[in-house]
Amino acid sequence: MDPTRSEAKYECLLFDLDDTLYPLSSGLILSCRKNIQDYMLHHLKIEESKVPQMCVDLYKEYGTTGAGLKALGFKFDDDEFHAYAHGRLPYETLKPDPVLKNLLLSMPQRKIVFTNADKAHAVKVLSRLGLEDCFEGIICFETLNPPTELKNEDFADSEGANDVEPKVRILCKPSVEAMEAAIKIANIDPRKTLFFDDSVRNIAAGKEAGLRTVIVGRSEHVPGADMALESIHNIKEAIPEIWEGEHQQDPNLPTAVETVVRA
Repeated sequence: MDPTRSEAKYECLLFDLDDTLYPLSSGLILSCRKNIQDYMLHHLKIEESKVPQMCVDLYKEYGTTGAGLKALGFKFDDDEFHAYAHGRLPYETLKPDPVLKNLLLSMPQRKIVFTNADKAHAVKVLSRLGLEDCFEGIICFETLNPPTELKNEDFADSEGANDVEPKVRILCKPSVEAMEAAIKIANIDPRKTLFFDDSVRNIAAGKEAGLRTVIVGRSEHVPGADMALESIHNIKEAIPEIWEGEHQQDPNLPTAVETVVRA
């Protein structure tokens, strides 16, 4: 390494997907929420008047509505749920983003997507944006919740436990445990990793896990955020140190463990 050049400040960039790599104005998230509510109504037979507020409350408490439904004891297939939530989304509103693609490709660090969504949705979004070749891998629902590791937790009162459905815990943002799992899966040093997300809760959890954090979609800082980006396209002006120094990776160090889902 040239002694006149400083060591890179960051070794890895961890990006949320929805409303981070594309704007909220795309409408995907609102459509997804409507699909989830329809699933709750028609497949889980939840009373229609309770569905909208229940959807919001579960998202707030558990990170995703699906995780909240599982925690309450509702039984459904995760793949079926994700296919229903994402299968009818207006992906056509997402257009190729060559500006962001060039920015990402110019960054010398490892780049990984970290989303609560399933793999199929993540791959579809990246493809529509033209960013499928910009990331080393994707940490998604399947990565954090492999079928063999999903654990049922019976209700504390064992008496009559067979009369109720077991609760299933889904690992997802914004739990600090999910952040720590992603750090381990990607084999990264959190102190040298920038985490980009549009969620204030996710940013706070990332900070607690030791990551350097960037809130996206806001011009002002929020609790736990080291930096703020009004748009992901402003990244070079706001964080020029990404391009400073010389990034060298130990060739003997795996870029990510095998459980990272490849884009």
